Amino acid sequence: MPEIIQLEDVRKTYHIGKVDVPALRGISFTVQAGEFVSIVGPSGSGKSTLFYILGGLTRADSGRVVIGGADFARLSDAERTELRKTKIGFVFQKFNLLPTLDARGNIEIARNIAGVDGVNDSEHFRKITEMLGIARRLHHRPSELSGGEQQRVALARALINKPALVLADEPTGNLDTKNSDIVLAMLRASNKELGQTVLMITHNPEAASYGDRIIHMRDGEIVRPEDDPQWKPKIQ
Repeated sequence: MPEIIQLEDVRKTYHIGKVDVPALRGISFTVQAGEFVSIVGPSGSGKSTLFYILGGLTRADSGRVVIGGADFARLSDAERTELRKTKIGFVFQKFNLLPTLDARGNIEIARNIAGVDGVNDSEHFRKITEMLGIARRLHHRPSELSGGEQQRVALARALINKPALVLADEPTGNLDTKNSDIVLAMLRASNKELGQTVLMITHNPEAASYGDRIIHMRDGEIVRPEDDPQWKPKIQ
């Protein structure tokens, strides 16, 4: 399988006043198309910075970031924006739904932004919303939905354009166990049934265990599982 993500010695430092705070200290790994990879680590390990760099939302200070064959360092801002719109689906811990739109509108806005005509793909829309249990909530605005329902709407929005790569940043961080299981099962289904590559950032070892492969981070570096004191494998 081709590599959809290639990172080589990626580094990022934040400058806070006179203090330099290294967030990433030379991250290197690859992800094959069709993989489900979990990035796990405690708060402050650099996971979210990595997420934003992978999504083209911020630039690395140095190193090589290649997504779907496109080298981010060689892309203009407009080209990176186009790549995000058409090739990457984002799921955030904060749902980022538009309060003036109902659930259907919040999902379909991803099609509008990407310039995708969804008229001929109503079956995909139906399948996703039914699998996520929100088919009967499509005419409700975010304020009328529970937190779990809002996250499921956000996940449907990320998947609706069938992106090659789905990036999820703590997608279950604000959810109870039931809604967490629904969201994780849908990410798994999108990976196995639709062939989408999923990279999930999480601090939760149990959520991370849904991945085919787990990469551990601490203090801006990749570490071995046995070096991660917070790691406890899911009991099967």
